[in-house]
Amino acid sequence: MKVTVCELPNDPAPLIEAWEGLVGHTHARESDVVLLPEMPFHPWPAWTKDVDPTEWDVAVAAHDAWIGRLDELGAPIVIGSRPVVEDGRRLNEAFVWSDGEYRGGHRKWYLPNEDGFWEATWYDRGDTDFSTTPTRHGPVGLLICTEVWFTRHARTQGQEGAWLIANPRATEYASREKWLAGGITAAVMAGAFCLSSNRSGLDGTGIHWGGYGWVVDPDGKVLATTSEDEPFATVDIDLLDAERAKVTYPRYVED
Repeated sequence: MKVTVCELPNDPAPLIEAWEGLVGHTHARESDVVLLPEMPFHPWPAWTKDVDPTEWDVAVAAHDAWIGRLDELGAPIVIGSRPVVEDGRRLNEAFVWSDGEYRGGHRKWYLPNEDGFWEATWYDRGDTDFSTTPTRHGPVGLLICTEVWFTRHARTQGQEGAWLIANPRATEYASREKWLAGGITAAVMAGAFCLSSNRSGLDGTGIHWGGYGWVVDPDGKVLATTSEDEPFATVDIDLLDAERAKVTYPRYVED
């Protein structure tokens, strides 16, 4: 199975060009799974403390439009997160788009609240249901950005049979190695492949986005990373590696 991770710019105009590049990449590599960054289809709203509900609604509409274009990637499965509004609550929802069908998953629960990342100010906590989401290849675990650090959820998702832990991110350049360490830990805890994609570049928010998407195998080996020069990476993985890992250390150790 071929899995693809990426880094995409925050600003709309460069995003359009980057999308065209990603579409060309996924078709050339015949990707089966593509992971997108956290809420990738609109400029990051939570860079400021000043909440604008209208801006959130614009972001929701932008994601509605772009999700209608996911079939352009040519991949049967596309994973990411997106802003939604439900019963008046603003939420960050992980999703799995599979064979043309959108499936909303876990809503982000662990919300930072600091310079550039005023998430708890901008939107509501979602839910504590970290159950896996089914796909044609088996269950996947969804951990949105910060949630990768709460490793008990990766472990539980692995126990539910997840072959993949998907970690869409919006994180800074200065902390990129730290985030990779989190992805490696999640992979080992779950006995699953861990994929992450991120925003990239400098923009009007003043944030230097980290890029640095990754593919990590179930024993923590880094199989690929993205960079400014190579913003897309595709790896051919064997799902049996995740199945075998479930019965090896430390996964078999009882809680």
